[in-house]
Amino acid sequence: MPETPPPLATADFDFALPEDLIAHAPARPRDAARMLVVGTAGLTDAGVGDLPGLLRPGDVMVVNDTRVIPARLRARRGQARIEVMLNRAEGGGVWHALVRNARRLRAGDVIAVDGTEGCAATVIEAPEGGAVRLDFGPDQAALAAALDAAGEVPLPPYISRPDGPRPEDAADYQAIFAERPGAVAAPTASLHFTPALLAAIAARGVARAAVTLHVGAGTFLPLRAEDPRQHRLHAEWGEITEEAAGAINAARAAGGRIVAIGTTALRLLESAVDADGRIHPFRGLTDIYLLPGHRFRSADLLLTNFHLPRSTLFMLVSAFAGTARMKAAYAHAVTARYRFYSYGDATLLERADDRATLLERADDRATLLERTA
Repeated sequence: MPETPPPLATADFDFALPEDLIAHAPARPRDAARMLVVGTAGLTDAGVGDLPGLLRPGDVMVVNDTRVIPARLRARRGQARIEVMLNRAEGGGVWHALVRNARRLRAGDVIAVDGTEGCAATVIEAPEGGAVRLDFGPDQAALAAALDAAGEVPLPPYISRPDGPRPEDAADYQAIFAERPGAVAAPTASLHFTPALLAAIAARGVARAAVTLHVGAGTFLPLRAEDPRQHRLHAEWGEITEEAAGAINAARAAGGRIVAIGTTALRLLESAVDADGRIHPFRGLTDIYLLPGHRFRSADLLLTNFHLPRSTLFMLVSAFAGTARMKAAYAHAVTARYRFYSYGDATLLERADDRATLLERADDRATLLERTA
């Protein structure tokens, strides 16, 4: 009989986090951040600089090469002031966007972008909920110039910037792998890498493959449903080229491990993996939602940051490494004063094997039944 998934409740992924553990600036240098290793043998306090020694010759490190664009814009519809967060390019100058005061917008409205020479967009669609579709016209160079002139780095809301992003945020919130513009949030695990760290990893005999997932603004949206399965992720555009898929599969076939750098790389890999663990080329949208009970078939290790309570990403890492193990890891991180979120410290997670996952599912079910009794 197949294992019946346990019930899920958003409240079961809550934890207390002191506000002073939220990082508002990155470690300098980037690879000076701390790193908590969460393995089947327990927890180990380490540093990001220790990563090369924890990898093996023949492993392949999968990174996300998306580049963050200055996606937050101030705009006006007549006298009404509007904040626009570009979310996903749909082609031909059309963007899916999240807009504050969207209830005031109607199809056909024209909004003018502040601080630009005539940059404007026509509202194509403005359904309930703040998500809209905007047509900026076919001149992509003009839009790119407008973003450079007036766009702001779309820092997460938990990074305090009362006066707006600082000049250094433009570099701090951009990963060393960033090449393909399109993201409105950084793949933050990649923020820890430096040229020196990459050289040490290469010297260790670890290969690197780049994939692309343009992280959308939906990553900032809170999870409000009591049952997390009722939540829906915004679709994001991703690509795994034939070359990248081949390199990843070759490493696995030769006995190497797949090391996903960040949850974005992991989500894309899981969107393209088959039942035998083989990665296929992929190009298109994915809204894959990874919750406890999901059986991972791609990555063996995951490097990621510390995530928000009650968030889809904390649920993802719980699915990957085991819920009980991740709750213990986060409790230790709070006690040991690790720094949390985008500019914070890192975790290196070993994927839970099937047996451990099933045991933790049973433990989770017992806990949930006790909580609801």
